[in-house]
Amino acid sequence: MSQLNITVIGATGMAGSAIVQEAVKRGHTVTAMARSENDLAALAKKVAGIHTMAVDAFQVPAEDWHAADAVVDAFATDPAHAYLHIDLATRLVAELRGTNKPRVVFILGAGSLQTGADHHLVVDDLRKLPGSDQFIAIPESQYIELQFLRSVKNVNWVGISPSRDFTAGPATKVLMGTNTLLHNAAGQSHTTAGTMAVAVLDEIEQPQHRQTRFTVADK
Repeated sequence: MSQLNITVIGATGMAGSAIVQEAVKRGHTVTAMARSENDLAALAKKVAGIHTMAVDAFQVPAEDWHAADAVVDAFATDPAHAYLHIDLATRLVAELRGTNKPRVVFILGAGSLQTGADHHLVVDDLRKLPGSDQFIAIPESQYIELQFLRSVKNVNWVGISPSRDFTAGPATKVLMGTNTLLHNAAGQSHTTAGTMAVAVLDEIEQPQHRQTRFTVADK
């Protein structure tokens, strides 16, 4: 596989840092983007050879996006600012309309996946949980983000959703699906950040999906 230039937004978060590590392990050139200089410095000590950009992704000029072969949106925020998931997706799309490069990979939530015999959305179950008002804005916003992306036909994008439980941890063998919440043979619906990172890099290196969303889980 030839070396690619990969930019990771939210590179110091759980998913972003795992993706940075996997990309470097595979020999790619990585630009790690985050708002905190201190967090980026800590990541650079852990993962040698990365380029870092301490910047708000909303302030990045278009030419920086176009310089990458792939951009991974692993942006994370608190529920009070959940709308920024939608805002960042719309900004990236606006900057990249009518292009085939870079490939943009959006890390989406599990809330937009279907589950149950009636194929209802996972976010509907999440709303029923005690205390859901403290977090529900995140899966709701990521569902709206996916709805927006599905209308985009002139940007080279792909979305990837984890399973219901998305936690730190090393990669396992990967289960893959499309729009239905996955469970492994033990009935668990779980994705580690390591598994997500492997799925992201596999998709960047050998694209199997275009302008659609798929989902991955730990096997």
